[in-house]
Amino acid sequence: MSWWLVVWLSLGAYAFKALGFVVIGGRTLPGWLERSLLLIPAALLTALVLKDTFSTGTELVFDERVLGLGVAAFSAWRKMPLIVTVVLAAAATAIVRAL
Repeated sequence: MSWWLVVWLSLGAYAFKALGFVVIGGRTLPGWLERSLLLIPAALLTALVLKDTFSTGTELVFDERVLGLGVAAFSAWRKMPLIVTVVLAAAATAIVRAL
């Protein structure tokens, strides 16, 4: 990838962000739209985690990463600290890979 492409993509992303401020201006968005926009980061992160857990290249896989994800989900559900969740998930994945 060339640096010119990175520069152009960065400028384009900044232009889109600035365009939103120009178009919306000082107006407020409807409540339902603001609530929907708040869910986008969580949905995007979930999609990326699931894609990386269940695929390798162009193949669907079911391997030790699934157990790590399950341990992380359980740990988060039990409201454990983030570092504990990460360490438990990594340890579960490593133990299964070692076996």
